[in-house]
Amino acid sequence: MVEPTPLRYEPDFVTPPGQTLQDTLDGIGMRQAEFAKRTGNSAKTINEIVRGKAPITPDMALRFERVLGVPASFWMNFERSYRESLARAKERALLQKQVQWLKRFPFKKMIQYRWLREFGDTVTQAQELLGFFGVASPDCWNELWIEQPLAAFRQSKAFQSNPEATAAWLRRGEIEGHRIETRPFDEARFRRALVDARRLTLEPPDVFQERLKALCAECGVAVALVRELTGVRMSGATRWLKPDKALIQLSLRYKTDDQLWFSFFHEAGHILLHGKRSVFLDTEDMHGDREEEADAFSRDLLILPKDFDRFAASGEAQRREAIRSFAASIGVAPGVVVGRLQHDGHLPHTHCNGLKVRLEWAQN
Repeated sequence: MVEPTPLRYEPDFVTPPGQTLQDTLDGIGMRQAEFAKRTGNSAKTINEIVRGKAPITPDMALRFERVLGVPASFWMNFERSYRESLARAKERALLQKQVQWLKRFPFKKMIQYRWLREFGDTVTQAQELLGFFGVASPDCWNELWIEQPLAAFRQSKAFQSNPEATAAWLRRGEIEGHRIETRPFDEARFRRALVDARRLTLEPPDVFQERLKALCAECGVAVALVRELTGVRMSGATRWLKPDKALIQLSLRYKTDDQLWFSFFHEAGHILLHGKRSVFLDTEDMHGDREEEADAFSRDLLILPKDFDRFAASGEAQRREAIRSFAASIGVAPGVVVGRLQHDGHLPHTHCNGLKVRLEWAQN
């Protein structure tokens, strides 16, 4: 069932509380000058309030109550609503000039994935996008993500290629990560959990996904699988949401179990080997010492070097049944073995792909 488009009542015009004040004075036959004397204000101040040029303060509202018998809460609520309406009108006028900013985002996909609600006009859609990112304006978004990007995201070529889509993907992971309740991070416990996580490679996706999240949450690590967006070339990302809570964000960019598991353990390597101030956005073209360290961590945890070297040298590495048997003997999914053999050149990339598990997002 299609959810109805939410409605927002934002009138094009607002009446200042001063107009109601004038109507009240007219109703009792009192002039502004007399009212000013009775409330201890200048005639100029009362006139400016009537014209919406000056606000009604709490002190004035109490005086109005004594003179007119209209509760101070009425005047204060009216004043607050009026000023809020003015602020919203001003914001809409500014956003109307910045609608091109919205067009840089893949908001249609974000709506399809239910990251955003859909609205009929561009300005309201821009307001929805600002709420998604938790910023007050496009200028604030630009300062946070482009001029001074959070945790130096801009160092990544993946971020540079499509910053708006990449920022949206990262922000979604951040939102999901904050929703996951975790214990405080425990390094020793996380290392032990990764051994259990390795065994989950043998489970089907509908089983391992929830088990992996629960297992890592007990160690202080939130795991978020986030749908891909066009232009986002990342298989994973790692960052710390709090000093005692890490986030591993994964996509299904390559849609096979070997790639997903390698990415997960690669990100886990970043958490254990590298500082809490670092942020890692991982693609196939990422290089550097820390990326190589994370690669080695993932590679060697999934398949011990001595086991892999023995099998690769056995002459059996291109036989499907041999791969199945070897995978069973070391307690890891056959697809993980195939991916490793292909990566290291022991098996053509066209061979034995049927042993990999194909991963797809569940339909909404």
